[in-house]
Amino acid sequence: MKRYGWLGWVVALILVWGCHRREALAPNDGMWLTDFEAAKARAVELKRPILVDFSGSDWCGWCIKLDKEVFRQEAFKSFAQNNLVLFLADFPRSTPQPQGIKAQNEVLMAQYQVEGFPTVLLLNEKGRVLAQTGYQPGGAAAYVKHLQELLAEPPVK
Repeated sequence: MKRYGWLGWVVALILVWGCHRREALAPNDGMWLTDFEAAKARAVELKRPILVDFSGSDWCGWCIKLDKEVFRQEAFKSFAQNNLVLFLADFPRSTPQPQGIKAQNEVLMAQYQVEGFPTVLLLNEKGRVLAQTGYQPGGAAAYVKHLQELLAEPPVK
């Protein structure tokens, strides 16, 4: 019986990890676009900046933390719905992704010189960088305030 005790623990850990991973990968109320050209068109239509989240949604601990603590919270969703166009450039390791999306995201990563995850960019409707940030502690309300401050600053040159 003792021989199978450790196996039970391993199976339990895998199940817990799998549930956590699925939670991290769950859709975010359909607010996040994955087609960059569509995001730019929407930004022009709505006259709003684009928030780009460069994420490793199924492996990057800080990305998962940002998603859970900020992007899934009502304070952020409410702000984003009225002020931003959301675009996810995801780089999952074990979740299948369409080849076109994967290629698009790799081009964007090189274009914006993204070197780590999570990287969050605020872009104008033409794709010009207004500001760059990442994970910030303090939750959704603090993150919204941080974004508002970044959007109030002159664009990055």
